[in-house]
Amino acid sequence: MNIVKTLLKSVREFKKLSIITPLIIIAEVILEMFLPFITGRLIDEGVEVGNMQMIIRYGVILFVMALLSLAAGAGAAITGAKASTGFAKNLRRDMYHKVQDYSFANIDKFSTSSLVTRLTTDVTNVQNAYQIVLRMAVRSPIMLVFALIMSFSVNPRVAWVFLLAIPILGTCLPLLLTRAHPIFKRIFRRYDKLNLVVQENLRGIRVVKSFVREGHEKEKFDDISESIYQDFSKAEKIMAFTGPLMSFCIYLIIILVSWLSAKFIIGGTMTTGDLTTLISYAGNILMGLMFISVSIMMMVISRPSMERITEILTEEPTIKDPENPVTAVKDGSVSFKNVTLMYSRKAEKPVLDNISIDIASGETVGIIGGTGSSKSSLVQLIPRLYDVIEGSVQVGGVDVRDYHIETLRNEVAMVLQKNVLFSGTIKENLRWGNEHATDEELVRVCKLAQADGFIQSFPDGYDTYIEQGGANVSGGQKQRLCIARALLKKPKILILDDSTSAVDTRTDALIRKAMLEEIPNTTKIIIAQRTSSVQDADKIIVLDEGRVSAVGSHEELLKTSAIYQEVYYSQNREEAFGSAEE
Repeated sequence: MNIVKTLLKSVREFKKLSIITPLIIIAEVILEMFLPFITGRLIDEGVEVGNMQMIIRYGVILFVMALLSLAAGAGAAITGAKASTGFAKNLRRDMYHKVQDYSFANIDKFSTSSLVTRLTTDVTNVQNAYQIVLRMAVRSPIMLVFALIMSFSVNPRVAWVFLLAIPILGTCLPLLLTRAHPIFKRIFRRYDKLNLVVQENLRGIRVVKSFVREGHEKEKFDDISESIYQDFSKAEKIMAFTGPLMSFCIYLIIILVSWLSAKFIIGGTMTTGDLTTLISYAGNILMGLMFISVSIMMMVISRPSMERITEILTEEPTIKDPENPVTAVKDGSVSFKNVTLMYSRKAEKPVLDNISIDIASGETVGIIGGTGSSKSSLVQLIPRLYDVIEGSVQVGGVDVRDYHIETLRNEVAMVLQKNVLFSGTIKENLRWGNEHATDEELVRVCKLAQADGFIQSFPDGYDTYIEQGGANVSGGQKQRLCIARALLKKPKILILDDSTSAVDTRTDALIRKAMLEEIPNTTKIIIAQRTSSVQDADKIIVLDEGRVSAVGSHEELLKTSAIYQEVYYSQNREEAFGSAEE
């Protein structure tokens, strides 16, 4: 019930159409239910006695009622389609907007492929189910009830036969549907996996081809596709029994009605028109039962989709604005006070353990450490992409949890380890940092990021179209564009998370020199693998397995930190060896 209540919140402006549709269908059903009754009267009072006047009168009535029923059916189809497609539109919108409010911790719970499936296949299933509910699920019980009432009004001694179908279908249909539900639930999980396989293959198509792994990728796709086929076949085999079951009930009842009616007609207690009317109502009753079974079947198929969509809509963001948020960041100072971070409270070991660091506004701070030392995790606490388990992170002297989230993040620019460019022109990508930036400002930040040179070499310059994910620019070009985008934001804190790893040391040095001269009041935090990228920093933080191993200048760490010494000398030896080779 909570699932339905949650989903119905997305009906909103289509609520009126959702109410009108069943009302039109009720009118359509009532008109339909009188057609067999009028047909029976036409046979008994017109055809049987040869009364042409009655034939014409009832014929006109039948024509008008059929026309009105057709108009009502068409109207219900139109309003039902608008209501269901509108509901689906709102569902997609609500899910997408909800995901935008998720923290990194929330996003970690759902894979990208799963979110895509939920926004597409699952929403389509729910849309189809909603349309069926508006039309069939309303039409069927009303048709069933009216047909039974009309049948008993014609001849109650024959009409009781119709009740035989109810226990047969009421027992067998739920049994079939209960067996099919878990299979459909498994199918949608496999759709997630199928989407994941396709996304990975397309995103990494260059790697696939360079390693000649097309055969392996085809095999992966075929395996998951085959498993979906097998599950769908199994589910459809179960659901296929509903057809023969309905046919059995229909023919059983028609035979019994015909046999009983023949006896009553011979006995003079029933007319031919009554028999025609009852057979018509038999079709209506069994059609109503069939529609009910189809509605239930569609609900069974769509139920896993409903559950998966509800998971997205009811997921509470782990990071929210406080009741009275601070709406201004004083400066770019950062202070970590006894910070402990765990991505899951069930984890055996914290990601960051009792971190205490003070960074003054305008300082340039380098962070270095081995793979898995939690460098990225540390800086992601500053714009509150994750929340600490213990301790606090302060920006401008205020706990980040006390800020309005948008205010805080507008003052912190991050160039993440995995740089992302979106499909669109270079200008459009850069203006993610400031949508109102002028062309002159774009050129200025690109010169700071050492990106203007290669941009000007493109035929279309700043209007060059960037393919999805930046596929048509190199790794170093992508990094420089992302740095320019961050600089355009004019932040109080700039975080570069290993974001110059794909550029040469000379370009790296030029970028750092430009930032030092052009944005001296901005706090600059640089995560790097190369010591040359951080050795000019005001201080360098050495992380080891989620703990601060050492803090100091380049010269100080060369004397006091074994980890820093090892990294520095190993890199210098490699550079020296490389120079000798050349």
